[in-house]
Amino acid sequence: MARITQRLGFTRYEADEYYKQALDAYNKRRFDDAILNMDKAIERLPTKSEYYAARGFFYLEDGVKDKALADFEQALKIYRYEMLAHYGRGVIAYNDRNWDEALAHFSDAYRADPKRPETLYYLGILYHRKGNNEAAAQLMGQAQAAFEAANDRRKTDAARWVKEFQKQLETKGQAKLPLPSSPSRE
Repeated sequence: MARITQRLGFTRYEADEYYKQALDAYNKRRFDDAILNMDKAIERLPTKSEYYAARGFFYLEDGVKDKALADFEQALKIYRYEMLAHYGRGVIAYNDRNWDEALAHFSDAYRADPKRPETLYYLGILYHRKGNNEAAAQLMGQAQAAFEAANDRRKTDAARWVKEFQKQLETKGQAKLPLPSSPSRE
């Protein structure tokens, strides 16, 4: 019976319904409900990398780094180009100040979806950390434009960093800027 149910798509439909409920709970900042709904979605469709990546992101937002990391790894085992899993791994590496690993994961996230402003934001900061303020200013400018187009309040923070990177370019050789915070949620 399970096999015919899967063939007809009922399992996929149920999994997608739980996924939608998880996203709704996440948007209401109810992480426990979001994670429980993702557990149910994964139980019904354990081969969908997006589900593991989403649950990992919910864990990350809830401060449960080890479970987030495990879910990101599982997502990447299923589909090595899973954007959200690379993004989440990048955030973890960034918070651990592991610039090279963060740059690698954000670069992979960028290749998977080059229009995500959060990824562009982090790439700009990481290129700054690596001493390439020209690339940092360009990437942060793209992030700012994307935040602007979405009328996202993070556009102000991105604009501030663009100015700082440009100032760094004009006065080469000054000390590096303090570690900026992650782009906060809207």
